[in-house]
Amino acid sequence: MKPLFTILLAASLGAGVAFASEDIADQYPQSELYSKPVEVIPHVFSAIGATAPPTYENSGHNNNLSFIVTEEGVVVINGGASARLAAALHEEIKAVTDQPVVLVINENGQGHAMLGNSYWVDQGVDILAHVDAIEAFTEEADFILQGMERYNRDKAEGTRIVTPNLSFEDSYSRTLGGVQIEVMHMGPAHDPGDTQVWLPQWNMLIAGDIAFHERMLPIFEGICTSCWLETWEEKMEPLNPTYVIPGHGHPTNLAQVRRYTYDYLKDLREKIGAHIEEGGDLAGAYYVDQERWKGLDTFEELATKNAGRVFEEMEWE
Repeated sequence: MKPLFTILLAASLGAGVAFASEDIADQYPQSELYSKPVEVIPHVFSAIGATAPPTYENSGHNNNLSFIVTEEGVVVINGGASARLAAALHEEIKAVTDQPVVLVINENGQGHAMLGNSYWVDQGVDILAHVDAIEAFTEEADFILQGMERYNRDKAEGTRIVTPNLSFEDSYSRTLGGVQIEVMHMGPAHDPGDTQVWLPQWNMLIAGDIAFHERMLPIFEGICTSCWLETWEEKMEPLNPTYVIPGHGHPTNLAQVRRYTYDYLKDLREKIGAHIEEGGDLAGAYYVDQERWKGLDTFEELATKNAGRVFEEMEWE
């Protein structure tokens, strides 16, 4: 039997970006999880979220919720979008192993990374995040919680604001059951405090939102795309992982996330740069050619916004 990663990778490459779509119905209706966790490589599991925005139907599970099973406990990556979603993930972990969850890592300060912390802290689990992610979440926590309550309605029950009790600036290292777990902040990228989890003995990177490939990446206000490219060149490429679990979308490899993250950012910056050189304004920037990327999920929602934000960044460079 082929390893699951090989099957998933072949399917995703064979079907192109159409393998994940906003039109795909909930894949695990008996659970609040959008999809059942799969074992990507031995001992590393991920419940792949919808590539659509958060909705009541997907319970806010539109990012990847991953976990690492060791002989000394389980490490979870992302708290989940609500306490109930975190509890649903925990039930799946219990079906795989009797080992307790000993650490939850929030990969950024967004709601689907941190709102489920309220469940995990009630289980006595330590929660870790980058200092910048904690600051970003703390500043917007009430707004983030209210947004989740609006779309999730009764599924928001039991969720409250909980910030991580552990933090790091550059890196955090822990070895459990012989598994070396390196938690890193490679540098500025998609969101303040972006966090990556590196498993060197398996050459596996749980990349978080530094890497996209099945849905168009969003460029938030104030994000430095030139810094994102520099972080990629100086930290992501030298790591050269064999396996990549991105923040959104199915497990894949470095070449695939490079194509839809690094190459996309470079292409968009080149198009906007040429537009500025020709004396173009913000209104015209929204219409630069992004046809190459139209097959990505959330293209319609994000392409013009991304172009506008890159213009606002580059006009002052």
